[in-house]
Amino acid sequence: MEQFISVILESGRTAVDMALYLLMPIMVVMLAIMKLLDARGILAWVANRLSPLLKVFGLPGLGVFAIIKLLFVSFAAPVATFAVMDSKGTAQRQIAATLAMVLTMSQANVVFPMVAVGLNLPVIMATSLIGGLIAAAFTYYVLARESSWQQAVEDTDEIEARHETRSAMQILSEGGQEGVKIVLAMLPMLILAICFVNALKATHAIDLISTVLAPLLGLVGLPEATVLPLVTKFIAGGTAFMGVTLDLLNQGALTVQDLNRMAGFATNPLDLVGVAVLAAAGPRVGAVARVAVLGACLGMLVRGVMHLVIF
Repeated sequence: MEQFISVILESGRTAVDMALYLLMPIMVVMLAIMKLLDARGILAWVANRLSPLLKVFGLPGLGVFAIIKLLFVSFAAPVATFAVMDSKGTAQRQIAATLAMVLTMSQANVVFPMVAVGLNLPVIMATSLIGGLIAAAFTYYVLARESSWQQAVEDTDEIEARHETRSAMQILSEGGQEGVKIVLAMLPMLILAICFVNALKATHAIDLISTVLAPLLGLVGLPEATVLPLVTKFIAGGTAFMGVTLDLLNQGALTVQDLNRMAGFATNPLDLVGVAVLAAAGPRVGAVARVAVLGACLGMLVRGVMHLVIF
């Protein structure tokens, strides 16, 4: 029992340090900037300019917002966009393509904190876009061809730009407060994830998992130390992956190169937590989740191979 309590306390200290001194500053600044750009109509302007291009890949106009929110806010931010797509009658074929894209691309709440410890931001953004668009096109043109999924309200209206009259300081403050809320919401999962990993170490269960998976990862040049964060990611989500990876980096068990090599497979919402949260945005979104996951698997594979080649 004493060892169990020690694991909990050590995990809590590690998680709180990460949340307060790494995650919170980054998320506060990023959310404040995004809130200001949205309030001044800049995000809507960008979305309207990119919309015609993205439709080639089967994405609706609102898909641009999903990309921006995922890349610069968090994995849960596109939920509101999917809810709007569900309610306005966007074709399920397009919803499936958008969901596949979002499940493939990198999530800001994982990427930006890890940039501080060596994650290559230009490469992660480039592979996100390439992998995401491939996943969207594959889903739209190959996987989601059911006739009932192609019926939709005509999606031709431009996204209306917002022009709030509040001062920039008020908007920045509101965005910063949202960033704090997101980090505080992450904290329980961080503590649980790190506690879970420390428990696996204490019981030596991770040794058995590593024995099984290490040879497979070794075939693509990933060391045995990457087994733990990758297993954690697909079970507990991106936030848990980040917490475990940062801890291993601090211990010297992982290198920056290891981080960048596995980032193509791991910095996305394609896990049990991510799929559950995004699919819950609406009944029509949940109906295409299985197809979207298949499309996202291709996109993730493309991204993963690109990272292995580049790094």
